[in-house]
Amino acid sequence: MSQPYPFSAIVGQDDMKLAMILTAVDPGIGGVLVFGDRGTGKSTAVRGLAALLPPIEAVESCPVNAATLDDCPEWAELGSKKIVKKPTPVVDLPLGVTEDRVLGALDIERALTRGEKAFQAGLLARANRGYLYIDEVNLLEDHIVDLLLDVAQSGENVIEREGLSIRHAARFVLVGSGNPEEGDLRPQLLDRFGLSVEVTTPQDIDARIEVIKRRQAFETDTAAFMKRWRAADTRLRKRILAARALLDDVETPEGTMRDATRLCMALGSDGLRGELVLLRAARALAAFEGHPDVLQGHLRRLAAPALSHRLRRDPLDEAGSAARIARSVSEQFGPSLAAAE
Repeated sequence: MSQPYPFSAIVGQDDMKLAMILTAVDPGIGGVLVFGDRGTGKSTAVRGLAALLPPIEAVESCPVNAATLDDCPEWAELGSKKIVKKPTPVVDLPLGVTEDRVLGALDIERALTRGEKAFQAGLLARANRGYLYIDEVNLLEDHIVDLLLDVAQSGENVIEREGLSIRHAARFVLVGSGNPEEGDLRPQLLDRFGLSVEVTTPQDIDARIEVIKRRQAFETDTAAFMKRWRAADTRLRKRILAARALLDDVETPEGTMRDATRLCMALGSDGLRGELVLLRAARALAAFEGHPDVLQGHLRRLAAPALSHRLRRDPLDEAGSAARIARSVSEQFGPSLAAAE
């Protein structure tokens, strides 16, 4: 396996990096959708983040990365039962993948002839307790999208064939990327992503040159480059772990809840998922910054990533969703301090 590029060494793309960090603090936020140009570090970021996170403790031979023997599914044919440390899983879900490859395959003949639940685990099993990465998620086939929707909702993968039923935990952070010019994403799947961000190719010459320099240094002497960025990744890991420890103690004042609800109502977002995700992400941000309370400033920073992919298109408003949100934030909360200066 090749060495992932250090997360801290990625130049720019601050919105994408923050969104991914927040899902590491609180995976319950619901994943990240990254739309934008090719070659802007989308897959690099998710692999780099997973690599800097602490390893997970899991049963060595368990196909679903169970933390204890009791959590291993009954169908798992365990070899080593030792508890070992494994890197946080990152599993790619390729386009054109089959249903059996995603869910896993049940050996019907063995089940019927020998009465054994023989099961070949799929990609969802491997991704449990880690990340499931889908490049060009907007081109994914509809029936695979439906499968992902079911599992993302329940956190459990259930396969039923010929009267037999197999199930296992499938809790993962879903990261999808794609180019909006190549097709829209189904609204049902779009809504399952907690946060969405747009990334663009840097237009600053110095930034582009820095990307090239770092990539060349990484490819020329990987060990030296990793050593150079190890301290920055270590500091980020410590901040994420501190945020995880603080998360449950972060308070969300009623005034902040009202601010979130008022904003979502002004934008006309459907249902309550918008403010639930906004408040949950804002709490993770507060924890990451070491703040005991969720403040309006946290809502300001995360309004666009939490809400932009949930807005209905307004044919009478030519502004994009991010511009609509920025305008509504200013109307509801007043101008930001930065804008007022």
